[in-house]
Amino acid sequence: MKGWPGEPDMEYDVLMADGEAAVNAGKPITDVIFDFGNVLVYWDPVAVMTPRYSDELVEQFLDNDISGFYDINDELDCGMSNDDGVALMRERYGDKWADMLQYYLDNFVDSLTGVVPGARVLINDLKAAGVHVWGLSNWQKDLFPIALDNFDILRSLDDRVVSGYVSLRKPNKDIYEFALQQFGIDASGAVFVDDKAMNIVGANNAGIRGVRFKDSRALRALLIDAGVKIPAVHQA
Repeated sequence: MKGWPGEPDMEYDVLMADGEAAVNAGKPITDVIFDFGNVLVYWDPVAVMTPRYSDELVEQFLDNDISGFYDINDELDCGMSNDDGVALMRERYGDKWADMLQYYLDNFVDSLTGVVPGARVLINDLKAAGVHVWGLSNWQKDLFPIALDNFDILRSLDDRVVSGYVSLRKPNKDIYEFALQQFGIDASGAVFVDDKAMNIVGANNAGIRGVRFKDSRALRALLIDAGVKIPAVHQA
């Protein structure tokens, strides 16, 4: 099985306000909280592995049922060190996959393949409109400085919470509540943007409306429709 286990079905580019977030449906948006991977910067583990491993082997490595890659990533994102993560994969899944994980971690910079088109301008437009922009991401604490050093879009946010530093992880409700407290904002005016459906469910459980991200222009249009005063996309 590729990808993180437990992903529910959810539409992309729709403002979700289920459960605890329902009370905030329709309220003015004052804050937008962004995930990082595949929302602001592209993360592609395949790009790391292809120089040394065949396509078939990479596919197996990224199949959680075979290698446990995503389970180990969850542990790393929640504060486990790289060395302990490799040791845990070696114990649970064997040397083959542990050695591949070590290679992936050693060459992690190659997984960050660029800024998501439209993200930088969208953030700048939101800031110009008086909307605060924040970051909330699952990321291993030893790897996050690589992203921060290479992408100024992450440094442009008003503040950020990174899971590995706080030993909390999406989609658990407590990390959203921690972020709201650190940012000094209320859930009523916040929208959380993430490419994973499970993390939108987590945001809703904390009272935060959410958008499963696929396209920055669609997100721009959605925010405009919700009353955010930012420039629209020009049409022919």
